[in-house]
Amino acid sequence: MMDDFDLPISEIVQADYRTAEVFKKYQLNYCCGGLISLKSACDTRDINYESVVKDLKESIRNVKLSGNLPYHEWRTDFLIDFISNIHHSYLYRELPSLAAELQSFSMSHRKKYPNMEWVVELLDKLSSVLMMHNRHEDEIIFPYIKQIDSAFRRKEAYGNLFVRTLRKPLDIIEREHIRIQESLSSLLTMTNHFTIPEKACTSYQVLYHKLEEFYDNLIQHKFLEHNILFPRAIAIEQQLLLL
Repeated sequence: MMDDFDLPISEIVQADYRTAEVFKKYQLNYCCGGLISLKSACDTRDINYESVVKDLKESIRNVKLSGNLPYHEWRTDFLIDFISNIHHSYLYRELPSLAAELQSFSMSHRKKYPNMEWVVELLDKLSSVLMMHNRHEDEIIFPYIKQIDSAFRRKEAYGNLFVRTLRKPLDIIEREHIRIQESLSSLLTMTNHFTIPEKACTSYQVLYHKLEEFYDNLIQHKFLEHNILFPRAIAIEQQLLLL
């Protein structure tokens, strides 16, 4: 973690892209005009330097999670809450602002970064699919899975009456997953696996880091659903029908 923030603002952002949101909050330029030191910028704008530093430290605080979390052992309701509160919430919160930032950057840098227009178009299409897809899961699919899981764990005598069969809705979700995966593969190609070109401006670097974060989050999100949650839910349905 950085402990010295009295550097040119652009260097702070290049060291950790997450600090860009703090500079947006205080309306401090971190791209082409970000060559001035943070202390000087704060003094010039009459901004409390210590407050900015405090926010910067908070923005780069890391919460470490083991790479070997026992997802397969988690209770079904906890797994659903994890997907909804971590992955779905991330998309609801971050995707609209990321799409808007990409659109704004693309419009003002068309000549220098023409490839960004394709990325904007792709993310717009992906965003519309994801928002509808996630809300369908949060409002219909996930509550149903929790209901049948509870009936199964409690060995409810009439648990089979709750079964409405997930196969048809999951077929639809599977087709959406395929579309999402195809779009993610295209995103990797368009960005050359998020490789930042030489001499790319700081704003461009920040956007690529955010795109990579979005990609990584979505890959884990879909793994938890496709490989663990949905197969388990179908198995629960089958076992309930045998009670």
